Amino acid sequence: MPVEESPEATHRLAEASQRWGNMVPEELRIDPAAVAAELEAFIRQQAERLRREGAILGVSGGLDSAVVAALATRALGQDKVVALFMPERDSEPQSRRDALLVAEKLGIVWREVDLAPMLSLAGIYGAVPLRLLGARRLQSWAVRRFYERYARAFGESPLLRMMEGTRGKRTAWLDKGVAYHRIKHRMRMAMWYYYGELENRLVLGCCNRTEEMTGFFVRYGDSAADAAPIAGLYKTQVRQLAEYLEVPPQVISKAPSPDLLPGITDEYVLGMTYDLLDRILVRLERGMSPTDVAAELTIEPRQAEYVADLMRRSAHMREPVVVPKVV
Repeated sequence: MPVEESPEATHRLAEASQRWGNMVPEELRIDPAAVAAELEAFIRQQAERLRREGAILGVSGGLDSAVVAALATRALGQDKVVALFMPERDSEPQSRRDALLVAEKLGIVWREVDLAPMLSLAGIYGAVPLRLLGARRLQSWAVRRFYERYARAFGESPLLRMMEGTRGKRTAWLDKGVAYHRIKHRMRMAMWYYYGELENRLVLGCCNRTEEMTGFFVRYGDSAADAAPIAGLYKTQVRQLAEYLEVPPQVISKAPSPDLLPGITDEYVLGMTYDLLDRILVRLERGMSPTDVAAELTIEPRQAEYVADLMRRSAHMREPVVVPKVV
């Protein structure tokens, strides 16, 4: 059943709306109550359409999965939602605490599956032996050093290069790094579907529009789902929804991260804040040229051109599998 808003929730929304009105650019502002209701209805419709008895999603301790978990709980009820937390050797310890905080606050079912034994058995950790470096701080330093090294070698963001492969400037270490982090996403996906099918649950994705449009996701990994409730929302809009849904403040304020490699956060890899990225992205999607976007936002033209390049190079990641036409 839909969640009915209490007077306290209505008051909270009014306060939040005033705050967002001062902080969020108009082009990215949403009505969180209306959006939440629409997405909750969407989740119920998809569960009914596919005849699922509930939903399951991966909870990471981050903002996106917390929002999807809250929407699913409001849409289906606490006993119908499973939060699956899947740590591995490189996971940040705080991630578990934040994910558990979200699950306990919502009162949903919590499951934990350690991926480290499976990854170790497959020989994954041997490809990038970070454990040999000891302390996590040193591991983070090493990962960033290698990332910056390849940025200098390519003369562009390694993120851009990874979208098209490394042919022409091939480096074994970069290829290993790509395979190393992407297999973790894909193994998480396998566990979502295993437990989802075991219990006839709808697999909910947690990718947002900013990630989808810039290629900051793993195909057949974190983008795989039966339904993707927040895929139409930019990260800035997901944050607005998170405040309305009362996601724990420490989850809202923490630096977004895929939590696959020490030292790697979303904004570090993307090369700019989500606030700026979304303002550029929404204009490019509306048909503005990078030159006009840069002029309107008073930023360097190269920043708008970079985001346009992300969109262009990641286009194939949003397309269906290529099938040859046989005549």
